[in-house]
Amino acid sequence: MKADFPYARTLVIIESWRGSKEELGEPEFRYYLSSMGIKEKTPEKWMALIRGHWGGVENRNHWRKDACLFEDKTRSHNPNIVGALVLMRNALLLLYLQEQEKYGPLPAFTEAMAANSRLALAAISRRL
Repeated sequence: MKADFPYARTLVIIESWRGSKEELGEPEFRYYLSSMGIKEKTPEKWMALIRGHWGGVENRNHWRKDACLFEDKTRSHNPNIVGALVLMRNALLLLYLQEQEKYGPLPAFTEAMAANSRLALAAISRRL
């Protein structure tokens, strides 16, 4: 199989099934491109790499955006509104990472910023 990505050297295909052991259903395929050669990793190491990557993405970014910033509750279908909200959430997470020691958990930081607009403006101004 050939992929039209200039640095892709390996296409990893993961086959899995959902459901109970008795009723496995149809297989599901997931595809991953890598710039590493196929021989650079064993199948077990490829799986660990993929799981580690997605576990990190889920834990570092998506969970915070969903649980603390309510990203999945956005109901707008307007791409301009959705895009603006994504940018604001990403900016807030960046500010939080820089101020984390001062405020503790993300909800405490967002509450402090929401409660004091001068504090929020000062945090943004320091980063510009």
